[in-house]
Amino acid sequence: MNIPDGLFPPLWSSLAWLPFLALLYDAVRKAEWRRLQDARILNVFLGLIVVLALAWSLRAGVRPGLNLHLLGATAAILMFGRRLGSLALMGALLAVTFNVGWLKGDWTSGWQSFALNALCLAWFPAAVSHLVLRFVERVLPANLFVYLFCAAFFNAGITVFATGLLTSALFWGAGVYTAEQLAADYLPYYFMLAFAESWMNGTLVTLMVVYKPHWVATFDDRRYLRQKKGPSP
Repeated sequence: MNIPDGLFPPLWSSLAWLPFLALLYDAVRKAEWRRLQDARILNVFLGLIVVLALAWSLRAGVRPGLNLHLLGATAAILMFGRRLGSLALMGALLAVTFNVGWLKGDWTSGWQSFALNALCLAWFPAAVSHLVLRFVERVLPANLFVYLFCAAFFNAGITVFATGLLTSALFWGAGVYTAEQLAADYLPYYFMLAFAESWMNGTLVTLMVVYKPHWVATFDDRRYLRQKKGPSP
């Protein structure tokens, strides 16, 4: 999913900065910064960025740009909400970009396609995860298992596969790869990646809800664990 410099036409890379900067401005202006005033939550936020950066660095691919790696977007959104979660994802992308530049000895490496990568790896998956969460909250029962299986487990798989569809559409629309190449060498692997992502996010969110529920901003004890009184004897 990481787009290297020079793979897309320069116009695409340049125009991507416009929506990226608009979304960044909105996130910085409206994010719930008060949540990070708690030093413990701030440490969790920074730790999440480090974990995401490590996960994104462990990737496999068959062609330039057609890389596969765990995303972690759903866990970030469930833990910190859409805007802070998006900023955590972008922080991971910044760390990965700096690391690539350091390894190559060229600090300009990765910045040409940075906005495109941010849109595909941070803003888009964050929006998908947020929409799925809102759907679960509005349509499905307020049940702990519904939250864990639908808002965490299935949400992660949907988010990863939607991200794969977006990046495939971009590669095809820009003429980087043909539809046949993408169908053979890229999209099929997203079914396996979606399952791995679902399992990882579902497990992590379940553990946090059980042992550290205050780490998960979208989990409300009053909503999912409220006591339901039966009829009086």
